[in-house]
Amino acid sequence: MLLQQIMNGVTIGMTYALIAVGYSLVFGILRLVNFSHGSVYAFGANSILFLISLNIGIIPAILIGILLTGILGVLIDKTALEPLRKKSAEGITSLITTIGVSSVITNLLIARLGSQKKAFPALFPTGEIIVGSIKFTYTQIGMLVISLALLICLLLIVERTKIGLAMRASEQNITAAKLMGINVNFVISFTFFLGGMSAAIAGTLVSSYYNMAYPNMGYTAGLKAFAAAVLGGIGSLPGSLLGGLVVGISESFAATVLGSEFRDSMAFIILICVLIIRPNGFLGKKSIKKV
Repeated sequence: MLLQQIMNGVTIGMTYALIAVGYSLVFGILRLVNFSHGSVYAFGANSILFLISLNIGIIPAILIGILLTGILGVLIDKTALEPLRKKSAEGITSLITTIGVSSVITNLLIARLGSQKKAFPALFPTGEIIVGSIKFTYTQIGMLVISLALLICLLLIVERTKIGLAMRASEQNITAAKLMGINVNFVISFTFFLGGMSAAIAGTLVSSYYNMAYPNMGYTAGLKAFAAAVLGGIGSLPGSLLGGLVVGISESFAATVLGSEFRDSMAFIILICVLIIRPNGFLGKKSIKKV
């Protein structure tokens, strides 16, 4: 049972890590907690479900939905956050703005699609592989492989590409990056685009895992992913992975040992305990200031 619960926790924890990456990418450059990210995650899942209902095919629907969600991330920055940066607004102003944007996106989804839960098609074949006493469903294997592959790709983009170098330079000092000729506004937009895409993929995987999607699904998932980002050290991509795994595994054990009613609260109990001992998270830097 111990190994089985760890496997279950790792599966869902990887999707939390994908969402947490969006928080860490934006915070790394802007020192801003983007609380609209949970609604972007919900938009990705629901838009893909809507596109699937148009009978254009599952794969095209997923690809178009991921692209649209990435564009939504850019639009959030361009319409709501970039004007505030140009006016040198306080960080708390941008944070409150992202909360408002989250409410707008969620309510637009409800107005267009309704608030009820809708069936989401399974993306992986049914069946399972048994190794010893552990059962691996094809859905779990698919989620694990896709999540891990995407996280590796994001890490390679940040560490091995020119745009990644520009992202890291902007993270260190935006003013100096501008003086070196880096188009910081493009870097920020690209960061929001990556965060939106990763959130859409996570939303698709989770919706397929639970076979449902609904407009309000981003609220709890977004808070858990934020907890994962802070646990790992917000601003750190490896930290997002570590924090996501901790949250996922703790949820799995809480649901089994304490009961399902403790599942959602466990992430925040662990968050409080860890931050009392290590305020910067597992892999966080002391120089980071959290909002």
